[in-house]
Parts: sequence; C-alpha cells; structure tokens
Amino acid sequence: MSFSGVDGRSQRDAALDQPRLGDEPTADGPNVRTDGPQDGPKPDGPKPDTGAPPTPDEGTLPPPDQGIPPTPDQGKPTAGHYFPAGSIWTKDVSSAPLQSNSSAIINWLANAGGWGTGQMRIDFSIEVLRAKAGTPFRAFTPTGDHYSPDCDTDKVPIVAGGAIEGESGYECVSDGDCHLIVVHEPTHKLYEMWRANISGGTFYGGCLAVWDLTKVYPLDGRGEGCTSADAAGYPIAPLLFTADEVKAGTINHAIRFILPNSRIRNMAYVHPATHSTSAASGGANSLPYGARLRLKASFDISKLSAGAQVVAKAMKTYGMFLADGGSIALTAQSDRFTTAKWSGLLGSHDLSSLKITDFEVVKYESSIVNYSFNCVRN
Repeated sequence: MSFSGVDGRSQRDAALDQPRLGDEPTADGPNVRTDGPQDGPKPDGPKPDTGAPPTPDEGTLPPPDQGIPPTPDQGKPTAGHYFPAGSIWTKDVSSAPLQSNSSAIINWLANAGGWGTGQMRIDFSIEVLRAKAGTPFRAFTPTGDHYSPDCDTDKVPIVAGGAIEGESGYECVSDGDCHLIVVHEPTHKLYEMWRANISGGTFYGGCLAVWDLTKVYPLDGRGEGCTSADAAGYPIAPLLFTADEVKAGTINHAIRFILPNSRIRNMAYVHPATHSTSAASGGANSLPYGARLRLKASFDISKLSAGAQVVAKAMKTYGMFLADGGSIALTAQSDRFTTAKWSGLLGSHDLSSLKITDFEVVKYESSIVNYSFNCVRN
C-alpha cells in the first residue's frame, strides 16, 4: 500500500533467474484512504534504532502468552489447500465462460504495456510461517496502516526464528511491505499482517486479517468494502505457489498476480475481492480487483522449463486473481522454510514469454462493486 504519492513496497532489482525481490517500488498495498494522510512519510511504525547494533533474531523470542486455546475442528482444509473443499481459490475454471468484454480488456492491457516491467516476472520474497502448539502469541501496537473495522486486533503467534517478507527476521529494516504471514496449525487460523515490525522489543503492526481455515467464506470474504493484508481484501497465502508444489509437479489452486496501478480499474472491484484503492487509475477497460485471468488452453507450454510448465498448467486450470498494484506480476512463496528450493527449479524470468495476450478474462464472480470506503464486516 501507499498513501497517495508514497510508495508502500520497496523492492530491488531481481538478478536474472535468481529468486529475489522485484525491480522498482511497486505496491499500493492493502489500503488507500481518503480520510487519512495523503502525503509525507509512512505513518507510525518507527524506524529501527541505528544507534545500536541489532540483537540477534530480534522479535523471535517473545514472552510466552498461551491465552488463546485451540478451537474444535469444524472442517479441516483438504490436502494441499488452505481452506476446505468448495473454496473459490481451488475452483477449476478451465471450462468457465469468459467475461463478455474479455477481448477488449486484454487488448487495452496490451496497449497499456501488459505486465509491469513489460514481462511476466516472479517475486520470491513472501514468507509463510507455521506455528505449532505452544507458539507464544503477542499483542501488537497498531500503526496508521491499521484501519477499523477492516483490520483485526487479535494477538499474533510469533514463531521463533521466523521472518517477515524481505527481511532476515521480524524487524522491517527495508521499510517495505513487510508482510507477516503465520498459519497457526492447532486452531486452523491464518494470520496475515501488512507492515509488521518488531523493533526495540515492541511489536508494531499495520492491517491484520485473521482467516478461519475451517470455513468456506462467502464471495464477500470478511466483509463488503473491507481490506485485508492485501489490496484486494482477500488472503495472500492460499494464492502463493511454493517450491514444494512445483517440485511435486502440481499446483492445485489459483495464483496471485499484480498489475501496475494505472492498469487496475479505479475504485471498483468484483468478488472475491472486497476492496479497491484510489491509487488504481484505470478506466472501464482495465481490470478490477478480484478479476481472474486464465492462460489460454491453446498456449503451447512445451517450450517452458519444467518448473514453469507446472505454474502454466495451474494458470490454465485455476487461473490467477488480481490482488495488488505493482510491477512484478507473480508472487511465489519464499523457500526459506520449505523442503524444496527454488534454485534450479524455477527462476524469476522463466515465465517471461507469457504475454498478456496469452490470457483471457474469466467471467466475473459478481457484478462490479463501486468501492466507497465503507467496510461492513461479516
């Protein structure tokens, strides 16, 4: 996210075929408010104290707090999925009808430049942590990037030795998106926070969205008009593909993708998105948040690398959802905490031959909703 004129993600050039961050400031992030600051420095969240050396793994050993007991299972996620069967994220759309103006949208996007940076690239920076029974929970101090009633205030499980997006630990040194994503396995809950920062012993947090992984959410997710840790208002982790999935040869869910703000429809979304931003400035033929693209069945994937073919097959079967504004089109999960590793499996440019014209727009899951800054939680 960024307030108007303020970059919300600090990304760096990705070396050719190396799983790293992106190439320029990219994201508008989860929320853009007209009733908050519009210019100037990022709100709240103090910068790290550079007057003293950082302590090792700062924030990874929080004081114990076991005040959140496990809840009875209501319906566990199916194998390889975050949510139970019937979730929108695992819907097979290989034969789904197209949006009536699919061709017009694709042509407009192609004329506007297609993907950010002009080619499809992959960002490998987002971490997903797994918390076990006994993992301590910590309360956080909300920053100006936390909104009510959109964002949750629950205590968050902090895994020892874990890290936030783009960092080696829990301190948001780079001043980027710094997503903190944790699956609490005993309670089947997914905690996703934007702009997390544990610095000087204090846990600062932007928007937190807590998802019940035993639940099949309605198309309006956590609530109409509500943001999450991502601009579109839906979860991040279920749309990330992993090195373990690619090595196994199967991705059985939709994929998260990003477009520059100028190519995203202004102040509008379709379900399963529940949120849009004023930073998005596209017109009627641009894509709204929540739109799903599908790789054409006729696209020949045989010339792609083996790993890229796995991703391309998922794009043909499940498609990919527009989730955020920025330059790097695709987001994969970091391999820091996975068994398989990206090196030799998939590189940041391995899907660069896929053009926007190789895709089509799947029929929207709802009519277009005009975003009004009014979150009504479910």
